[in-house]
Amino acid sequence: MNFCSDNVAGIAPEILEAIARANAGTMPSYGGDEITARVEKRLGEIFEREVWAFPVTTGTAANALALSTLTPPYGAVYCHPEAHIMVDECGAPELYTGGAKLVPIAGAGGKISARDVAETLDNARAGDVHHVQPAAVSLTQASECGTAYTVAEVGAIAAVTKKHGVKLHMDGARFANAVAHLNVTPADITWKAGVDVLSFGATKNGALAAEAVVFFDKELAASFGFRRKRAGHLISKMRFISAQLDAYLTNDLWLRLARHANAMAQKLVGGLQSVPGVHLLYPVEANEIFIRLPLQTLAGLRQAGFQFYDWPGAAPGTIRLVTSFATSAADVDAFIAKANTLAKAA
Repeated sequence: MNFCSDNVAGIAPEILEAIARANAGTMPSYGGDEITARVEKRLGEIFEREVWAFPVTTGTAANALALSTLTPPYGAVYCHPEAHIMVDECGAPELYTGGAKLVPIAGAGGKISARDVAETLDNARAGDVHHVQPAAVSLTQASECGTAYTVAEVGAIAAVTKKHGVKLHMDGARFANAVAHLNVTPADITWKAGVDVLSFGATKNGALAAEAVVFFDKELAASFGFRRKRAGHLISKMRFISAQLDAYLTNDLWLRLARHANAMAQKLVGGLQSVPGVHLLYPVEANEIFIRLPLQTLAGLRQAGFQFYDWPGAAPGTIRLVTSFATSAADVDAFIAKANTLAKAA
């Protein structure tokens, strides 16, 4: 009955079994093992081209180190004001880029538009020594509001960044949920649309601690291995990180887990829309729901044992509900039933 985050869920059984299998015998360290090599090959198959992939253990490391390859210390990284890199990474992007500046571009539903990116870059004063220089745009897929960028939206933004000589990064902590919702190929929503580097997330979708920084340009990847080592994210027993990704990518497990999380979110929001006094803030396009309910209803839900987060900065009664690969239909039904009972009794 915990809807606080997909981070509260455990490990998918297939991934846990893969970790145990990787524990047998010995293997070369620091990513020289066959499992790590297989992960890069699998990612190449999924993205329909050669890629250069680097496993790391956290999304913060993936984002910050990826951006460090795109942005000089005097550069600017443009992102949504609610992006994880802006709000929740404690200055890691600034640290690993050597001091680059995060510049917000506002947009509805957690997304930025090509028009706003164009306006921002047109007025960024490129070449002026008194100003940070445009270097990268970062998109969160799915966004912090649970919405997903379409192929057309990513492509339009990429056209603007290419015109201005700016690189495009995608924070894919919930990439699987976005791909499952959009029903597109991973290639179509990334490099074919103009993305230069992807932070490919697995931790929120069933892994223990595993992300991969996926480059679609070999030149951009050239310094990453050194940056990862310098930052303390080159794991000596890398096979245990790679084993998670290996299982995650096998037989489309990553998409099956995401589809379940998305389906539970749709079931939950579908049931809650009939609750008296409910207000849905954003379309539900992945596994996050932002919704406003009467305070008395929320208090009763918490008293009944349901867990969720109040959303900071929003109107009173606004909460975030997150489903995961492990969310049960029974818990969703129980939440809907209790919310209806409490609201009708108010």
